[in-house]
Amino acid sequence: MTYPPKIHQNNEINHIIDVIKSYPLATVISIKDNVPFITHLPLVYNEVGKLIGHIDKQNPQVPLLKDSQPVTVLFSGPQCYISPSIYATTQLPTWNYIKVHLKGTVNAIESKEALKESIIKMTEFLEAPEHKYVLEPDNPRMLGALDYIDIFEITIDSWEGKFKLSQDKKPQDIQNARAELIRANQESIEHFLNKVF
Repeated sequence: MTYPPKIHQNNEINHIIDVIKSYPLATVISIKDNVPFITHLPLVYNEVGKLIGHIDKQNPQVPLLKDSQPVTVLFSGPQCYISPSIYATTQLPTWNYIKVHLKGTVNAIESKEALKESIIKMTEFLEAPEHKYVLEPDNPRMLGALDYIDIFEITIDSWEGKFKLSQDKKPQDIQNARAELIRANQESIEHFLNKVF
C-alpha cells in the first residue's frame, strides 16, 4: 500500500500554483545542525516560476536563506473535521485538507532596488483584485524599512500536492464533504475571531 494514497495526491502544477496564490502565507523550514528553523512568511510565485519572499534581517533563519541552501516550504489551504453525519452513506470520522509541500534551493538577492520593486509587486498582488491601496515607489516608510529587510528567491525542485477531499467516497458524499469544508471554514473563522477579539 502506498502512502499517502494516490487518490489524495494532486501533482497537477496548476492546482498547486492555485493554492500558493490563494493562500500565500507559507511555512519556510531550514535545517542547521539537525535543528529546524521555521518562519511564516507570505511568498509570491513569480512569472519565472520562483517563490519570492522578504524577511527581517534580525531573523535567525536569514543566514540559511542564501547560497543555494536547501529549504522546505509548506502552504496550507482550507481544512476541517468531517463528521460521518454529513455523509449519505456509512463512514468513519476523518479530516479533509489541502496542503502543498515544496522543496528547493534558496538564494539571497543582493539588490536594494530589487527589494523595493519586490515589495511593491507583492503589495500589488495581495491587494488584487480591487487594489484599494497602492504602495508608491517613494513611500518614505518603505524606503526607511529597506535597510532592515532581506529578499530571497526559492527555486522549486520538488512539488507535492496533498488534497484529501473525500475523493474515495460516492459522488453525493464528495459533494457533502465539499459543502462541509466551505461551511466549517467560514464558521471557524467567525468563531475564532469572536473569541479572541
